[in-house]
Amino acid sequence: MLGLEDPRWSELQHAYGAASDIPALLRLLSDLPSSENDNEPWFSLWSALAHQGDVYSASFAAVPHVIEALASSPLKADFSYFQFPAWVEVCRAKKGVSVPEDIAPAYFESLSRLPALVGSAAARQWDEGVLRCALSAVAAAKGQPAVAEAVLELSPEVASAFMEWFHER
Repeated sequence: MLGLEDPRWSELQHAYGAASDIPALLRLLSDLPSSENDNEPWFSLWSALAHQGDVYSASFAAVPHVIEALASSPLKADFSYFQFPAWVEVCRAKKGVSVPEDIAPAYFESLSRLPALVGSAAARQWDEGVLRCALSAVAAAKGQPAVAEAVLELSPEVASAFMEWFHER
């Protein structure tokens, strides 16, 4: 995983240019802040690293840090700790974005940790939003980005409509 002090961050890109500001935001995840109500650092991380479905070289360097924060306390982390890595992988696959060669091993290894982390978080109560993000994270980790994206959209209402459509076809 790219260290937060590594000068490489200033060479990586996000939606607004050089990613030298991202390590400071990632450090804030160590306390597992909530992402509710556009709280920081989540608002800035999402804006810079997963901007309107676009992902960047810094997005892939950030994912291992998000997953490391999740791993520190899966029972406490909110839905964004599952959703963010899943969404980055969905966008990477949809847009055919290449992961920089030096970042790829840590990125893909961190994604492979998601199913076990979902299992570790399963002991707590989940609302449907956490459920969707957790299931999406598993699908993304297992190389199923289309399923990961679909699950993110699968609210109870959408699931009911889908099942109705499915049984009528």
